[in-house]
Amino acid sequence: MADVALVRPAVRQSRLLAAFRRGGTRLWVGAAVAAVLVLVAVLAPVLAPHDPLEQDLMSAQLPPFWMTGGETTNPLGTDSLGRCVLSRLIYAARTAVIVALVAATLAALIGVALGLFAGSFGGWVDQAISRLIDVWMAFPPVLLSIVLAAVIGAGLTSVIVAIVVVDWTRFARVVRAETMVQLTRDYAAAARVIGLSRAQLLRLEILPNLVPLLVTLLAVEMGIAILVEVILSFVGISVSGDTPTWGSMIAEGRQIVYQAPWIMALPIACIITSVIGLNLLGDGLRLALDPVQRE
Repeated sequence: MADVALVRPAVRQSRLLAAFRRGGTRLWVGAAVAAVLVLVAVLAPVLAPHDPLEQDLMSAQLPPFWMTGGETTNPLGTDSLGRCVLSRLIYAARTAVIVALVAATLAALIGVALGLFAGSFGGWVDQAISRLIDVWMAFPPVLLSIVLAAVIGAGLTSVIVAIVVVDWTRFARVVRAETMVQLTRDYAAAARVIGLSRAQLLRLEILPNLVPLLVTLLAVEMGIAILVEVILSFVGISVSGDTPTWGSMIAEGRQIVYQAPWIMALPIACIITSVIGLNLLGDGLRLALDPVQRE
């Protein structure tokens, strides 16, 4: 019995390593970027060298430490109000992570539920949900998000609601199509023969086979949620003005781009790195979890 207990963790560990090997470099790089982003958001009070709201007008627009006139006390320079750019980037990661996790998860839950209903029931249920998806996707997503956030009011909750209301259609459409394909497979027919109900078939057979696809969509949606939050904060209808966000930093840096280009360039670099990392993570997880790739 003791030998069996020791073998099981070793088997699980070998399977985990095999999954990471199947994911390849994309999985490792994406996981590293996502882990760094989460850790920076969680440990922001520890990592930030200064209070992100602390102003020092005598030290306004200091360049990064590697440029002439830079100081090590503000490694990435200061903005037009003398606030530490590094501290603001770190605290802005908190907003990005919260929006990415919460908005993407809620959009996935709503979209997956509606997609499963439409794909499995068919008939008028499928027609109704499909028409709703078509009508919803006819609106420009960014414009609809801006309108919704403006109507609801500024704040983190309104940003999350706007993203969820707009982006659930992406999950619903893909899950509906894939559910219809999976229901035509032999294993689904066999499940019906042994007496599984529709709910059991969806929960035990269809949904597990959709996991690689859903993981990829979820990671991509997290990147999209970060971009939408950046756009909303850039136009000033995201969180309150005192809360650091990458979008608000870009909006401020745009006005003084020739005098202090680092104020705009650094948050743009953070956004690009985060979105590419999340896309690589999703793609790597799809390869790692895809049953076809398993040996």
